[in-house]
Amino acid sequence: MAVVMTMRWPGVTPEQYDRVSALVDLEGDAPDGLVLHVASFADGALQITDVWESPEHFERYFGARLGAAIKEVGLPGAPETGYTPLHRRLIPPGVTGAA
Repeated sequence: MAVVMTMRWPGVTPEQYDRVSALVDLEGDAPDGLVLHVASFADGALQITDVWESPEHFERYFGARLGAAIKEVGLPGAPETGYTPLHRRLIPPGVTGAA
């Protein structure tokens, strides 16, 4: 079952996020099961909203690639993470790629 994964990570900067993304080659080698990834920053925290095919897909990605990159960059503290079942996903015609 597809899920929406939300993460809020206080103290993470855009530069740290970009370093982790580069280490895991997020855009060049998207992880298995990732449907959508959105990152933003507000109130001193990284905020991520992802759609994954299942929580297990994210957990495998974390164990295989993301965890090591987070450790290498030295992100502070720990994130608040949660999953909810995906109800609906819409990608309008013509919307593609990363930005």
